[in-house]
Amino acid sequence: ETGSQSKRAAKRVFLAALCSVCQALQGGMLFPTESPSREVKDVSGLWSFRADLSPERSRGFEQQWYKSPLAETGPVIDMPVPSSFNDITQDAKIRDFIGWVWYEKDVWVPARWIQDQGTRIVLRVGSAHYYSVLWVNGVKVTEHVGGHLPFEADISGVLRQTSGSACRITIAVNNTLTLETLPPGTIQYMNDRSRYPAGYFVQNTNFDFFNYAGIHRSVLLYTTPKAHIDDITVETTFSDNIGLVSFNVSVLGSSKPAVKITLSAQDGRCVASADGSRGVLKVTDVNLWWPYLMHENPAYLYSMEVQATAEDGQTDVYTLAVGIRTVKVTSTQFLINNKPFYFHGVNKHEDADIRGKGFDWPLVVKDFNLMKWMGVNSFRTSHYPYAEEILQMADRHGIVIIDECPGVGIKDIRSFGNVSLAHHLTVMEELVRRDKNHPSVVMWSVANEPASEMPPAGFYFKELVSHTKSLDSSRPVTYITASNYARDLGAPYVDVICVNSYLSWYHDPGHTELISLQLNTQFDDWYGKYQKPIIQSEYGADAVPGLHSDPPMMFTEEYQTTVLQNYHNVFDQKRKEFVIGELIWNFADFMTTQTITRVVGNKKGIFTRQRQPKAGAFLLRERYWRIANETGVLPTWARYPCL
Repeated sequence: ETGSQSKRAAKRVFLAALCSVCQALQGGMLFPTESPSREVKDVSGLWSFRADLSPERSRGFEQQWYKSPLAETGPVIDMPVPSSFNDITQDAKIRDFIGWVWYEKDVWVPARWIQDQGTRIVLRVGSAHYYSVLWVNGVKVTEHVGGHLPFEADISGVLRQTSGSACRITIAVNNTLTLETLPPGTIQYMNDRSRYPAGYFVQNTNFDFFNYAGIHRSVLLYTTPKAHIDDITVETTFSDNIGLVSFNVSVLGSSKPAVKITLSAQDGRCVASADGSRGVLKVTDVNLWWPYLMHENPAYLYSMEVQATAEDGQTDVYTLAVGIRTVKVTSTQFLINNKPFYFHGVNKHEDADIRGKGFDWPLVVKDFNLMKWMGVNSFRTSHYPYAEEILQMADRHGIVIIDECPGVGIKDIRSFGNVSLAHHLTVMEELVRRDKNHPSVVMWSVANEPASEMPPAGFYFKELVSHTKSLDSSRPVTYITASNYARDLGAPYVDVICVNSYLSWYHDPGHTELISLQLNTQFDDWYGKYQKPIIQSEYGADAVPGLHSDPPMMFTEEYQTTVLQNYHNVFDQKRKEFVIGELIWNFADFMTTQTITRVVGNKKGIFTRQRQPKAGAFLLRERYWRIANETGVLPTWARYPCL
């Protein structure tokens, strides 16, 4: 039967992926930048695109579409990269497509790259959701399991074997989610032939955002010398006016490289230098990296230039932005540079009209402008790692980040098995490897609202948190729990308790008079049990823009602001004790799958999907600036943001 064949095909599709998740990671993941020794060529733009609409979604592999131009295999359409493919066309089959899609682009590689045998040529995909296979000129060069994080391959050999013609890049991407993926999901086959045709299936998930798919971030070609800087790890601290920058540089392709480190201030002055691949830089009269609205000179970044010279004299140069700051957690406080920090911020999504989750610079800059206008000092990358460029923006603007992996919707007991855990550990390794040097990242979040009351969850999260701490001991670890989980088996292992609750929305809808009692009970119960600081990591209510009523009713802007005000009254009491932050759900409206509980997406944003403010945005702006002004360290312009 076709349904059974499809099941077997789906199993084959993921077999290789699931076998590979336990393999050790190789090498670093430095963001591609140009330098005297490196060049970057962005090959984003318009690509050829074809969805494999065959019943088993396997025709592309059976017919080896990667061996010839994609247009020769059948009809292709234009597809912008980066973007999600879902909302680009007028075809509902493409919007809701589950399975393999194929991308292809011909690009010219500079002749000098190929002719210089000492040049290493790397192809890097910033993110493709979910499982990707990549070919160059018909030769498979790599594959990657998981969306939201980059992968790359050295394609020097392939290009030199096939030089003289354009480089044909083919990427096959499958967005199917299973019980072992992050996030997990299930494929449900509908076998009632009186209602569904043969082979009909749907993708089920346990998360409340649309499963956008495609190549979501830039595709880059970049070069390094054969002997090259592969990875840099920086950790910082300070004592009095002396900053300390510990560094560890990994160089590949040379057995005894000469490594020189130079740290420069923003005015170009060299403030410290050292020789060797490992050591400590001492910076006198240090400028610390401070969060936005916490200091008159926030987000100070030094520039660390790393030079690695091989035995043959070939030199590689890489420059890394470095913010010197510390992060500590006590039983009641979160400390940045030994001073209490209170998270007043937002949760976000990489989500916008047409582009879906595709990276878009105008949207990123607009969002940062809106956050700073509102007095936001932090956000959480719900529910997956965001683009590296967003973290770089946060570094430059002093916006603090809780960096979350894609572990959302872990509800089925089968998703706590060994295969899932191995994949989850690998994802955290990839995340830490990518984001470890960003001063804006102050905490790792390993999951969102998992079924942590299930018996396997205790061991699962003990291993996950322990492994994450072994990768980076300088940042605390959390995962996001739900207020109604009284038996949370993972909470003992985290450093900060992050709680989501939607009082008077999902619980006792319409009864805002209950928020104060229930929220106080929530906080007291969690703190009484674990004696750890608490962040209200989600709260809010849907508001359809322009819908009003008095007295407030659900889905109106007035009701959203009433819910927020009732939460804020409790926050103001508890932040004097052990509550260290509040993150509204959500910054902006976002798309979800079609259900009877969602009217063209989730409307809990304080901005519309088009980034226009609702009443809640003005309420939060007044509140966040008032909280920031209480510190008394802001310059005059910041104390009066309306001027």
